[in-house]
Amino acid sequence: MLAITEPTLLLDESRCRANIGRMATKAARSQARFRPHFKTHQSRAIGQWYKDEGVVAITVSSVKMADYFSATWRDITIAVPFNVLEIDRINRIDARCRLNLCVMYPATLEFLEAQLERQVGIWIKVDVGYHRTGLSEDDDCMDALMDMLADSSANAGKLEFQGFLAHAGYTYSARSVEEIVEIDTKAKDIMTRLQDRYSPRFPLLQISLGDTPGCSIIEDFKGVDELRPGNLVFYDLTQHSLGSCRLGDIAVAMACPIIAKHQNKLIVHGGGAHFAKDFLIDEEGQMHYGLAVSERGDDWSGGWGEHLNGLRLTLLSQEHGSLTGPPQALDGWQPGDVVLVLPVHSCMTANSMKAYTTLDNQRILHLEAEYPLAAP
Repeated sequence: MLAITEPTLLLDESRCRANIGRMATKAARSQARFRPHFKTHQSRAIGQWYKDEGVVAITVSSVKMADYFSATWRDITIAVPFNVLEIDRINRIDARCRLNLCVMYPATLEFLEAQLERQVGIWIKVDVGYHRTGLSEDDDCMDALMDMLADSSANAGKLEFQGFLAHAGYTYSARSVEEIVEIDTKAKDIMTRLQDRYSPRFPLLQISLGDTPGCSIIEDFKGVDELRPGNLVFYDLTQHSLGSCRLGDIAVAMACPIIAKHQNKLIVHGGGAHFAKDFLIDEEGQMHYGLAVSERGDDWSGGWGEHLNGLRLTLLSQEHGSLTGPPQALDGWQPGDVVLVLPVHSCMTANSMKAYTTLDNQRILHLEAEYPLAAP
């Protein structure tokens, strides 16, 4: 039996493995490479569950993360534009595994060609409407980048062009499944136009896409070479609100001790330091940071069930929060009890907690706990 005395992020391994398996199967049906983003779980142990599904290549969001996972993975894409200040670390990592870097500026390619010790894969980051980073399809830099990559290839240089990479992250602000499909279609159209434009010079160039809402909802990825969703490993209430998953697919829940019961609310040990402060506005117009769910079995081994009678996490301080709901939802709860709360954003919650406890009481460490002193 789990002995919960402080906020503890519980992980349902069976749900997590099922989420991974479904996405691996979907990618295989579309004949797309499944290169999952590991920024959500950031754990070597959970990474092994992907290997069990036949995954051989991964995506990360930082050089530090690439360093950590290079101990167990041999094909890693860093899906943010390359930071020239980290070239020494890149050269060390590239000695251990195959690295792929993202660029969007010609001077960065010049720097890499001069400073790299070994060949790396190069993806051009494309903006497909999110406007966070990447080049628009008609950006003046695009032709310059392609010319430089062609020169590197012709002269046995260190830059091996892979193709175009994008993240249609504005699916997270979509208001319907239909809008997510529309965003996905727009992204694929932009990437396909780029592929058509440059494939005469680069016949093997690929298209890489990866956002969890699109990858979860869309069934056919014909024409896409690579899928990179990350949040699917756990899902969360944001994904549920978008239609990306069922409530029963969410694979993490925060176990929060109740420390007081006062004025029609339960005060729990579980605050912004544990959940972060992402929030949702529900169908009733109420803001919340998580939903309480029913536990299955006194020993916790059954995981959790449905939303618990409207009980919501409606206020967060640093270390504690308040659960509110209909009066009957508060009946029976007392200080010393433990309540389970599904997070709004599992990536930020996991990053805050830095460890997971499985339902069979195994502790799994996050990168920031297992590898806090990674060499710069």
